[in-house]
Amino acid sequence: MTLICHMLAVAFVQVLIVLGNWSLAKNINFYNVRLPVDPTPFPSSFKCFTCDNVVDNYNCNRWAEDKWCPPNTQYCLTVHHFTSHGRSTSVTKKCATREECHFVGCRHLRETSRTECISCCEGMICNVDIPTNHTNAVFAVVNARRTSGSSRRAVSVLLAVSITAVLIL
Repeated sequence: MTLICHMLAVAFVQVLIVLGNWSLAKNINFYNVRLPVDPTPFPSSFKCFTCDNVVDNYNCNRWAEDKWCPPNTQYCLTVHHFTSHGRSTSVTKKCATREECHFVGCRHLRETSRTECISCCEGMICNVDIPTNHTNAVFAVVNARRTSGSSRRAVSVLLAVSITAVLIL
């Protein structure tokens, strides 16, 4: 009798482990991706989520190939096709050149009665989301970096204004 109870307890724990792993698989936080610790293949290199004609954004990000973008690319491109009800039919993500990013925006494809939205972004794995309308189907680039002297001066001015405000209040 104790052998049967022991076997049932082990089987129950195994079922809980399998169910726990299955439920966690859909709850991946793609916004909390750690930057790679492996050495970069060339200066200013970066990675993008990369997939080709995957059914939706979750599956693209979940199974995206993890490789460095080639030196001739500067951006991450996302192409999203979806129905008039907003259901994704295709997601493609890849590394892109500036020329490939000139076609950002949304357009209705009459031959398939689907909508296509294209976006480009600059930065390490910046293409987490998919474009769904004209407000997020954009070409997003990082602002030019300030020199170290100008950023120090800005911090000094901010600190001086904060101290003055505290003394006045």
